[in-house]
Amino acid sequence: MPAELIAKTDQYERMLTDALEVAEIAVPPTTPLGRAARETREMARSYLEDGRHFRADDDPVNALAAFSYGYGWLDAGVRMGLFTIPEDSDLFTTI
Repeated sequence: MPAELIAKTDQYERMLTDALEVAEIAVPPTTPLGRAARETREMARSYLEDGRHFRADDDPVNALAAFSYGYGWLDAGVRMGLFTIPEDSDLFTTI
């Protein structure tokens, strides 16, 4: 396996793990947006688990795809205002 693929997979697993730790739901939990935020977080967690499963099965391509997709869910949620993040975070794109 190319070292670049392994390095990128490691990077995105760390990014998704860190992003899940710092992104806090920013909307009231009983509203439709609150439900959307919870579902978005759950999707990101599920993709993290999937990526780890693929990695354990020696499938870094699908692991990277899962980590990237999960990270994308959280990043989109931040941009839509579903989550708050620390001001000094460089994990997410900003508007």
